[in-house]
Amino acid sequence: MKFMQDFSAQISRLKEKLQNAAAIVIGAGAGLSTAAGFAYSGERFEKYFSDFGEKYGFYDMYSGGFYPYDTLEEYWAYWSRYIFVNRYMDPPKPVYQRILELVKDKDYFVITTNVDHCFQKAGFDKARLFYTQGDYGLFQCSAPCHNKTYDNEELVLRMAKEQKDMRVPSELIPRCPVCKKPMTMNLRSDDKFVQDEGWYEACRRYEEFINTHKQDKVLFLEFGVGYKTPSIIKYPFWKLTAQNVKATYACVNLVDAACPKQIESRSICIEGDISDILRAM
Repeated sequence: MKFMQDFSAQISRLKEKLQNAAAIVIGAGAGLSTAAGFAYSGERFEKYFSDFGEKYGFYDMYSGGFYPYDTLEEYWAYWSRYIFVNRYMDPPKPVYQRILELVKDKDYFVITTNVDHCFQKAGFDKARLFYTQGDYGLFQCSAPCHNKTYDNEELVLRMAKEQKDMRVPSELIPRCPVCKKPMTMNLRSDDKFVQDEGWYEACRRYEEFINTHKQDKVLFLEFGVGYKTPSIIKYPFWKLTAQNVKATYACVNLVDAACPKQIESRSICIEGDISDILRAM
C-alpha cells in the first residue's frame, strides 16, 4: 500500500510539473524502446532470427550484431533483417505516441541514445530531435573515407526480401560510392563513427534550446536511461537541474530510478514499467 501511495503521489507530481513547465527536455535510453516492445531476445528474437540462432549459437539480436560472419553476404543478411525489424517496423506498444500526447503542446526537445528512430515515426518534430549515437536508417563508409551518411531504406528492404539461406545476393552488398570499401551502419561503436552535417545541426539546436531555457522552469524528463553511457543524458540532466533552482529532474525507469541527494527535493523518481506509467498518466 505504501508503494502504491508513493506511486500515485509521484505520478500526480509529475503531471503537475509537466503542465507547469516552460520547457521540457526528454532524455531517452534503451529502456524506453524495450517498454515499447522492441525486445532483443526471447519471443521476438525467435520470431525473426531463430534460423541465425540455430546456426551460429547466439540467442539475442545484440550478440548477433557482433558475430564474426565468414562472408559479407551472411553479415548483410543478418544486419538487413535486423535493421528492418528494429528501424522500419513500428514497435508493438504506443509508448512513444503517449509521450507525444503529453508534450505536443509544450516547448520540448528530445535527446536520445536510441538509434531506432521511434520518436520521428511517432510524429515528433524532426527539428526537435537529437540522435546522439546514430541511426539504423543510415549507412556510412566503414573506413570512413568521407564525412557523409546515406539513407538505406530501399536497399535494406531489398536485402531483407531477397536473402536466401541467410545470405544476400552479392550484388546487393553496399559499398562506399567514393572508395568502394564496404559500407557499415552509422552507429557509434568505435572511433569511426561519422558525425555528418545533420548530426552537428541537431547538436547545435539542442545546445541552443538548453541555453535559451537555462533559467526557466524546465522539466528534465528521463525515460529508460541506464548506466552504460550516463555521461550523455543522465549526468548532464543532474548537473543542469542542480544549476537551475527552477528546474525539476524526473527519472522514469523499470529499475534504478534514482537521483543525487543534492537535487533530491527537486526530483521525481518513478520505478516500474514505463508503458504502465505512461498509461497511468
